[in-house]
Amino acid sequence: MFFRMIRGAFSHQWKKMIMIALTIALGASIATAMINVMLGVGDKVNQELKTYGANITVVPKSSSVLSDLYSMEEGEADTDAYLKESEIGNIKTIFWAFNIVDFTPFIDTNVKLPSGNDVKLKGTWFNHHLELATGETLDTGIRNLRTWWDISEGEWIDEQKESGDLKKVMVGKGLAQKQGISAGDTLKLAGKKGSEELQVTGIYEAGGDEDDEIFAPVETVQKLSGTEGFVSSIEVSALTTPDNELAEQAARDPSSLTIAQYELWYCTAYVSSICYQIQEVITDSVAKPVRQVADSEGAILEKTQLLMILITILSLVGSGLGITNLVTASVMERSKEIGLLKAVGAKDGSISALVLTEVIITGIAGAVAGYFAGFGFAQIIGHSVFGSSIEMKGFVIPIVGVLVIAVTIIGSIPAIRMLLRLQPAEVLHGR
Repeated sequence: MFFRMIRGAFSHQWKKMIMIALTIALGASIATAMINVMLGVGDKVNQELKTYGANITVVPKSSSVLSDLYSMEEGEADTDAYLKESEIGNIKTIFWAFNIVDFTPFIDTNVKLPSGNDVKLKGTWFNHHLELATGETLDTGIRNLRTWWDISEGEWIDEQKESGDLKKVMVGKGLAQKQGISAGDTLKLAGKKGSEELQVTGIYEAGGDEDDEIFAPVETVQKLSGTEGFVSSIEVSALTTPDNELAEQAARDPSSLTIAQYELWYCTAYVSSICYQIQEVITDSVAKPVRQVADSEGAILEKTQLLMILITILSLVGSGLGITNLVTASVMERSKEIGLLKAVGAKDGSISALVLTEVIITGIAGAVAGYFAGFGFAQIIGHSVFGSSIEMKGFVIPIVGVLVIAVTIIGSIPAIRMLLRLQPAEVLHGR
């Protein structure tokens, strides 16, 4: 009898049931899309922010001490401390190696132009092909870390097209304008250990102090400064997890952590954890987060996730209000039927269970349709915002299911309360 009445309700009120299903499907689709995007947005947002440069700087320990003592910017401390170039590849052997997106070394020296003016010459990797001790290979360098540079003349230095001694340089736009330098020109640069004639392959615009500098391959600067095999700093771009209280405590003093806290911190991609692991594989080094970048990543990620949570909550609230109106209207239309059931002895609990069963069945159908619609919405968001697909997490299905059932039941409460107040004598006599 119970199931015959449910079947009858669906056959007689199919339009309202479809409206209830569509209302639930809309809320479920938005919830599905937002939860999946929220769970996958961390790496996506971090990947987008990688285009704005490195978030970790590695310097020699003695250079870092001088910088801290005299409040100097990294690189301003003029010391003879260097890092071993041969150890740079070790960065890709740490626990969070797959979170290391790009890295490149730097070494600088002062050289004289043919005009007699002093200028800073910086050595770096451009698109360096690196073979690791693990057997892996990768291409990394400043081309990936300075994506905002505008090449106004010529082109990037291509290390992989050249063989042997790469006698090429790139000149900042500000310096090029002051000295009348163009792409294709040959510059004779005099350093501490001799001079070199180098061809200008391109003129770049960085939008900062780098516009008055010259960039060359690491080997060229090492030769002119007499520092073969060494670099002065390394910039690292890594995917990180926003800091919390544990990460902040570890950043101050890792030894203050308990064994359990240490393992959790070490095995989580906090920027302080990655810095600590880099220090373990680079001799006498200090790895520090670039706080403006690292803090911005965490703040943007948290705000993005908060926005998606709010959208999910609002969509479910909207669905709940829609369900309330539709179920209440359905109960009002069936008031005589409900009154008759009460008159023949049906209990309030049985009638409430009947209405809730009808709504939950409808809700499940709407939730299934909403989940697949949400899958499509998530992919649209992924491709339009991040340029890649969003991975659908299997555990989102029970989460959405629980949310839909909760919203359906809560949205039905006002209608159930009205149902309980119905008096058989009044509704059956048209009052």
